[in-house]
Amino acid sequence: MSADTDSEEDAADERTEGQVFDGGASPGESDPASVLHAEGLALGYPGTDEPVVECDRIDVPEGEITALVGPNGSGKSTLLKVLSNHLEPERGSVVLDGREIHQYGDKELARELGLLSQENDAPGSITVEDLVYHGRYPHRGFFDSVSDEDREAVERAIELAGVGDLRDETVGNLSGGQKQLAWIAMVLAQDTDVLLLDEPTTFLDLHHQLRVMEVVRTLNEEEDVTVAVVLHDIAQAARFADYLVALQDGEPYDWGPPREVVTEQLLADVFEVDAAVTYTPDPEIVPKRSL
Repeated sequence: MSADTDSEEDAADERTEGQVFDGGASPGESDPASVLHAEGLALGYPGTDEPVVECDRIDVPEGEITALVGPNGSGKSTLLKVLSNHLEPERGSVVLDGREIHQYGDKELARELGLLSQENDAPGSITVEDLVYHGRYPHRGFFDSVSDEDREAVERAIELAGVGDLRDETVGNLSGGQKQLAWIAMVLAQDTDVLLLDEPTTFLDLHHQLRVMEVVRTLNEEEDVTVAVVLHDIAQAARFADYLVALQDGEPYDWGPPREVVTEQLLADVFEVDAAVTYTPDPEIVPKRSL
């Protein structure tokens, strides 16, 4: 879409085995204020007879970190693609700031919502600083030069992501963890109020996993950015997230604060693992055997 059209763009219930949670509040309770939510979703891909994901409602509470967890194939990344308007649902709606997401133009949406997907690609010869400047594209017209506001946003993103010592390095020379932090800096430079991250810690060593999640927490606490993040490590999700959405076979199994969601029953039902769960106060999950 051209720059000329920018103005147009511009508490879960206690569970019994086998019960499926619908993603909303428990009876008699109110939902937290959601900046992003989806209702009545059915999501699929060409060639699939049945929906990959079905849910009555999914909420991303404003000003909080929400983690999407579940085993491989449970629909976490597919759901994130729909929430970011990268995949159109077969039915249902996604609402951002009270407005259906398909009503946003591409650049307008990119000013409101940032996405770090699993499929990131950039020329290996580009520097980290230049990569981060690409995050400013929603705020500039095609012929606009770099503004002071752009420079300030880029410097802030580089500082938050902790990649100042890498700004002149080429992306091709970075380690996997360093690349991920550079991509996060690029998304931060978009300066959005909502940030979606698809498995940002996958394939990273423990040091860089913690670095990434600490950046996410800092961004949320200091910049009041709403975050939805897909994570494989449920203990990590329980530690860093304010809310968890647990998915099983494409449907929400449970939703709520980690202490209410991460239970021995959930690990057995969803992850097919016999494990002990304690909070001291951080969550400690000790797997015993597979089921």
